[in-house]
Amino acid sequence: MRSQATGVSNAFTWSPNHVQDVCAFIEKLPHVEGRWTTATIRLEPWQVFMLAATYGFRRRTDGGRLVTTVFFQVARKSAKSTLVAACALYHLAVEKEPGGQVVCGATTGSQARIVFGIMQRMVKRAAWLRALELTVFANAITFDATGASAKPINAKSSTQDGLNPSFISLDESHAQDFGLHDVLKSAQGSRVDPMLMAPTTAGYSLTSVGYALRSTAMKLLEGVIEADHLFAALYELDEGDDWKDETTWIKASPMIGVTPTLEYVRRYRDDAVATPGLQGEFEVKIANRWLHAANTWLSMPAWARCSDPALRLEDFEHEPCWIGVDLAERDDIAAVALCFVRADVVYVFVRGYLPSLVVTERARTVPAYQQWVQAGELIVTDGNMTDYPTIEADLRSDCERFDVRDIAIERFGALNLAANLTTSGLPARVESKNGKVFTAPAKDLEARIRAQQLRHTGSSFLTWQVSNACVERRRDGSLLPIKEAAMSPNKIDAVDAIVLALSGMVVTATTPPIEPRIFFLEAQ
Repeated sequence: MRSQATGVSNAFTWSPNHVQDVCAFIEKLPHVEGRWTTATIRLEPWQVFMLAATYGFRRRTDGGRLVTTVFFQVARKSAKSTLVAACALYHLAVEKEPGGQVVCGATTGSQARIVFGIMQRMVKRAAWLRALELTVFANAITFDATGASAKPINAKSSTQDGLNPSFISLDESHAQDFGLHDVLKSAQGSRVDPMLMAPTTAGYSLTSVGYALRSTAMKLLEGVIEADHLFAALYELDEGDDWKDETTWIKASPMIGVTPTLEYVRRYRDDAVATPGLQGEFEVKIANRWLHAANTWLSMPAWARCSDPALRLEDFEHEPCWIGVDLAERDDIAAVALCFVRADVVYVFVRGYLPSLVVTERARTVPAYQQWVQAGELIVTDGNMTDYPTIEADLRSDCERFDVRDIAIERFGALNLAANLTTSGLPARVESKNGKVFTAPAKDLEARIRAQQLRHTGSSFLTWQVSNACVERRRDGSLLPIKEAAMSPNKIDAVDAIVLALSGMVVTATTPPIEPRIFFLEAQ
């Protein structure tokens, strides 16, 4: 488990009374789901810890909460929705924000009603809550004393306009995109004491709100950034832990033995061992490890260890360079990868290209497209078609800056580009994406990532594509990187470009540091 508890400076103070108040309030609330040994909630130590970090630190200026964003990641069946619902009721009935708006948001209406439904049932079962003037309706809970209310909101709801939320719940944030999050978060601007709670289990989408918050949390834990307003707790197995070992499960599931029961998780584990297709789901939902898909090809923790944000392309000028090019369909991403080698370590830089008129369309399914454009990781070209002249001009510029030994271009749309380059005496060739061409460099990429003999800039655009890559392993020992599904919006063009560049390195390399000895390690 990793956690970040906000430190206290001269601007903030510690208030145990607020912690006692919120804990006492929650422990009076009734259970409304499952079977329990007590009629009301009994907080577990990890929950008290989180509540203390969230409600205990106060601003000296006005006494308001220091923490305004709470992200916690716990395994399935850890009562996270119940805890958020309890905090939302505390916000309504005790914090008494004037005209407060509690919004239970989610991509779908059914998901949005999970936390809201728990709140409804708690009020219905607790006469003392109704005595506080909390009133339950089909689609709202009201608090007459302050004019406050709570309601569910989904991403397609027309009622988003005019919102002024003081408390936002984004339950299962691994399944939430940034459209609803951004609308709700920006609408909190006039609130003095806002709160956003975004609990989740791990998931598969690395462009979700949940994964973005997890990434921020990791930077916070590692001391890369400071953010006193954010409290984050990540309950998950450590790298190297065996997901089958029940002694490790408590790291991801701090309530194991209470909920879920140990017997339930053991049965789940046994099913996953007997049915390999279930392993990925067990690792995500019980071990709480993020996977883009159950058959994701490359290890994302290992990929992260290869990151070096200080890398600069200009530092490699005039050095030997191998280039891979994956050209897009007419209105999709194209990718160019440049690979260099120093002391048996390969350095990778990637550019993406996308026509301007399809950026907005792509951003509907993957909101991070706009972020990549702003960061310069994705080059936007004019029109609605792949801009081959711009890509060609950039490749020619690369050949002037670097000692380019090979340019491998995937066959789709490549003939004119390759002909233009070779006519100018540049080392371009056309390759098909198949097991014969891709197996050796793909295995080299696997081995280099495992051994940390590869460096990349940490580009979010490239990391997303690496996380999307699955692999087709064949009986003859060959392998081929593939997308999860043919029509998936999750692209792997940059991965294909890197493999193509490495294929050129195998063919043209002559210096000892890059002899392809790793390519023939067949034990996978």
